[in-house]
Amino acid sequence: MRILLIHQYFLEEGDPGGSRFNEMTMNWLEQGHDVTVIAGMIHYNGNEKRSEYKGKYIVKKNQGGVEVFRSHVSESYNSGFLGRLWGYFSFVFSSLFVGLFKTSGKFDVVIVTSPPLFVGISGYIISRIKRIPLVFEVRDLWPESAIDTGMVKSKVLINLAYSLESFIYRKSLLVNVLTPAFRDVLINEKKVPSDKVIFIPNAADFRLSESLLQSFDPISLRTSLGWDQSFVITYVGAHGIANHLVQILDAAELLRDSSVKFVLIGMGPEKAKLVKEATSRGLTNVQFLDPVPKEEVFKYILASDMGASVLKKVDTFKTIYSNKTFDYLACKRPVLMAIDGVSRALIEEAQGGVYVEPENPEAYKLAIQKYLDDPSLVKSQGEHGYSFVKQNFDRTILAEKYIHLIELKMGLKKEVVSN
Repeated sequence: MRILLIHQYFLEEGDPGGSRFNEMTMNWLEQGHDVTVIAGMIHYNGNEKRSEYKGKYIVKKNQGGVEVFRSHVSESYNSGFLGRLWGYFSFVFSSLFVGLFKTSGKFDVVIVTSPPLFVGISGYIISRIKRIPLVFEVRDLWPESAIDTGMVKSKVLINLAYSLESFIYRKSLLVNVLTPAFRDVLINEKKVPSDKVIFIPNAADFRLSESLLQSFDPISLRTSLGWDQSFVITYVGAHGIANHLVQILDAAELLRDSSVKFVLIGMGPEKAKLVKEATSRGLTNVQFLDPVPKEEVFKYILASDMGASVLKKVDTFKTIYSNKTFDYLACKRPVLMAIDGVSRALIEEAQGGVYVEPENPEAYKLAIQKYLDDPSLVKSQGEHGYSFVKQNFDRTILAEKYIHLIELKMGLKKEVVSN
């Protein structure tokens, strides 16, 4: 198949962050498909274009065999709510221009992944004009998550967002969801026909983790970072409002007299505030590190004792799986899971970590103390979690299934029914 993917946050080579489609597109290439990506010029946690994009509207690149068009995103992005909104719509306009006038040849399908929801506008128009089916992916229930975190308060904007969401679902050939909870919400509450909803979740990149598990010795990294005598719990990801990482500082304060060290790797609009807060509290057991590429961040996970998945305590987040959870489990590290709902169910079914109530520092302390009292839990839960995700969340297998389901819906393949 010739696939056109529209993804505002498709990572640059070496960028930190969620790499779902960077890995997925490489798998599709290996499976014989042709992939073109329309992506933005600003990282989702950034606020300006790279120097190579300054003063440019469109830049064509090649990333490992994938043709990538980097298109304009306003540098007002991450400068407040209105700036973020214009950042979204500037990409709608630029991606639409690229899709209609800069890409060449006939595509078989256009896949749009959100958030932001608004990118569905360009995906829909491109699909209609080029007469190809639209597949829309829901990585986050929006606008629900924006409402629950207080980012969107305008009733007019909320109603418009819900109307746009409903329109895109109606016009899509398929809607992919990343969790069982998303599937239930779309079918039961948003009334999306069940035969239109497919489930290709987040997953683990075992090719990278297995290579490092065999070859990487974390001792020197632990020593260089001053972790030798510490029980290290590492959080990898965005430092934003939704993550509410102040809860880690609260837990660190209760555990300041223990061997526990919390390490936060990443960037985001809340990071400066968190660093200042940790300093004012005198939390020497919290360490902030700059973001690093995926292949490097796996080394930090392997040098840690646990990984942390953390979000604000709101109902919408009970429906999500976090990318980082699969990275921790693929590295055989148990997860400190401060997200209720399907993420909690995942980690409990996998026996790959422990759930703690979000924003409850006492719960953090009690859960972590169990690992301090019984260090063997780290190895046993790490092995259990690894085996579970290897069986159920292997990126290579799921990438193949994604295309297979699209081809079935398009009538390009027939489903094989076993006796």
